[in-house]
Parts: sequence; structure tokens; C-alpha cells
Amino acid sequence: MASGLAGTLAAVPRNVLGANDRIRVGIVGAGDRGMELVNQIRLCPNVEVAGFADIYTKRLEKAVGAVPAAKTYANPQSLFEDPSIDAVVLATPPHLHAEQFSAALASSKHVYLEKTLALTVDDAKRMRTAWRADDGRHAVQIGHQACSHGQMSDVKQFLREPSRLGQVTALAMRHFRNTPPSKPQWARPTLLTSDVNARNVDWKAFLGNSGEHAFDPQRLIHWRYFWETSGGGVSENMSQQLAFWIRALDLQIPASASMTGGVYLWNDGREVPDTMQVSFEQSERMLVAWSSGFGNNHQGIGEDLLGSAGTIVRGSEIRYVPQKTAASPHGEMLGRATNVPHAHMQNFFDAIRLNREVNCPFDVGFRVAVASSMAVQSYREQRIVRWDPVAEEIV
Repeated sequence: MASGLAGTLAAVPRNVLGANDRIRVGIVGAGDRGMELVNQIRLCPNVEVAGFADIYTKRLEKAVGAVPAAKTYANPQSLFEDPSIDAVVLATPPHLHAEQFSAALASSKHVYLEKTLALTVDDAKRMRTAWRADDGRHAVQIGHQACSHGQMSDVKQFLREPSRLGQVTALAMRHFRNTPPSKPQWARPTLLTSDVNARNVDWKAFLGNSGEHAFDPQRLIHWRYFWETSGGGVSENMSQQLAFWIRALDLQIPASASMTGGVYLWNDGREVPDTMQVSFEQSERMLVAWSSGFGNNHQGIGEDLLGSAGTIVRGSEIRYVPQKTAASPHGEMLGRATNVPHAHMQNFFDAIRLNREVNCPFDVGFRVAVASSMAVQSYREQRIVRWDPVAEEIV
């Protein structure tokens, strides 16, 4: 296992803008997350939200109400083909990422892609082909924002001396919330209005390649409930925590994965589990575990990196704690780096202007997406799955 941060990739020629050039951004997907990212963009200097594309007309109307000068587009491709747009933010469900990401790069756009990178391994590989064909001409940032958190600098400091942690054998992650029974995780009942109808929604565009279904407002508003459009808690929550450590430790795709759990809390039609445990075996000779539930928050949200000489504990703060039995000369350390909420977005724009490496490059997102797919496949097939690194397939 690497003892520090993953190395910076070699600089590549890129279509860079000048330091004072204004970056015009198009948003694909103007839902809750897309508009949260608009607020982050507004905090970045010399950047303009110039357009929106969404398959639901009422969302477009609401988006333009928030950014009156922005143009609306009937579909993402029209936005991609607009030469006045420099960069795009893709804030759509993951089953649409492969098509939109590939089309955006082919249209010479810089891309900020919300997590998780892809819903399936095949989609991830298709996107990698498009990314490689672009050959670094455009900045690509995957939306695992913790990779731009100040805690990443603290981890680098903690890992600077290998003796501080010793032999790392496990990473234990958890994500527990206490969500009221009347407010199931990801439920959006207030959005299920009469406006969500076949006249206002490009249903075919929403389905993409996910399968054939008659128009169903539930599948649109609650897309996180269904396997065809989401990886549930694995892609929504685990992926964020895993991405931080894949970046920090340069972890590779897991050798094997297992996932158990079920829908224990909410019998509301969701297919994805609300309570689950995931275990990965890494080629770096360590285990990675993630457990999650929404009915009790006692364990909270955080991670513990366990080494023979010490532990890195990450939550709202991050600290290093030596093992008393290891007779370590190192004392406890508390992280000091601060966090800027829009740091990940700012890093994306800095990469465009200055030809810098992004904090969450495509390859990190690719590894996270494959690991997430392995967990989901294990759960759905009720078996341990393995990664074939030669064929690049789950077996």
C-alpha cells in the first residue's frame, strides 16, 4: 500500500483559458443537487452559469428563475454543441453519465461530473475510452468533494513518516443516520405534483438505456430507489467516503467484494436497501469495510484507518492516535487544515485555467465506480464477487 498521497499525474496539453478569462458553465440536471452546485459556482471568481438543460420543463423554469441570464436548452446535446459554453456540470442520475460525459468531451467541453462516475462497469469503461481519446485536452473533475477537503492535507502530513501508522491492515467506514419514519431517505413527496406528467417530461431521455417503462412519476422523482438508475446508499454515500481513501492511499480496485442487508425500515417500493454492510478485500493486503443504516445515528459518519502503530480517525475532524502497545515515539496529532465548501469546484476551474491536475481525476472515479458496482452485484446475486484485472470484469 502506498504510504502517502497518490502521485500527481504528468501534465498534459490542455485547452486552457487565460487567468482572467471568464468561464461560462452549462448545467445539465437542474434538480436539488444541480442547484446546490450552482451556489458553489457563484462563489468562484470570474465564472458564469450560462445555461441549463433538463428533461423536466418545470425544473428549467425554476433554474432560470434563480439565474435569469442563463439560456435554456431542450436537451443536453444542444448545450454541448453551443460554442459559447466552456465547461459543463453533469448533475444527472448515474445511469445517464456515460452518454452525457462522452458527448460533452466530444464537443470539446471541460467536465465536472457528479458522483458516482458510472452505474455499471461497462459504462465506466465506455467513459474511459472517451476520456483517453480526449488525451487530457479538457479538465475532468469527478464530484467526490472530500478529495478537495482540507483533511486530505492533514492525512498527507500524518502519513509522511511510515512508522507513524506501521502496517495498515484495515479501513473501517460507517454511515449511520436517524431518519424519521415519516421522512424516508431520499423521499421527495412534495415534488410529486400534477406538473410531473408526460407533457412536461422527456421520459425517453430520462430512461436512457435503463430499460422500458411506462411514464411513472415515482421513477423520475425517486430515481435513487431503483437499481436501473441508482446504486442506492453504495453510490450515494459509500462512494464519497471510499473516494477519499482511494485518493489518499492510492488504493486499487478491490480484489473481491461482498454486500449484505435489506429494506428493513421503509416498505415504500424502493429496491435499494436501507441497511447494509459491505466488505472489500484489497490487493494491498488490507480489508475495507463499510456499514450503513438510517434508523440509528449512534455510530455516526466516519472512518478509522487501522495500522499496527497507530490509527487515523476521520469524522467532523481528523486526528492521528498512536497505539499504546506499539511503543511509538509519535504523539497524537489533530488535523489543522481548514475546509472551503466550494474548494472542489474551484479546483476544477483552476485546472481549466492553469492546466493543473484536478483533485479527483478520472482514474480515481473509475476505481470508485467499479468498487461500487462490485458491491451492488454481490448484493443482488447474494454471493462474493471478484475482480478480474486482466479481462476487467466482475466474476
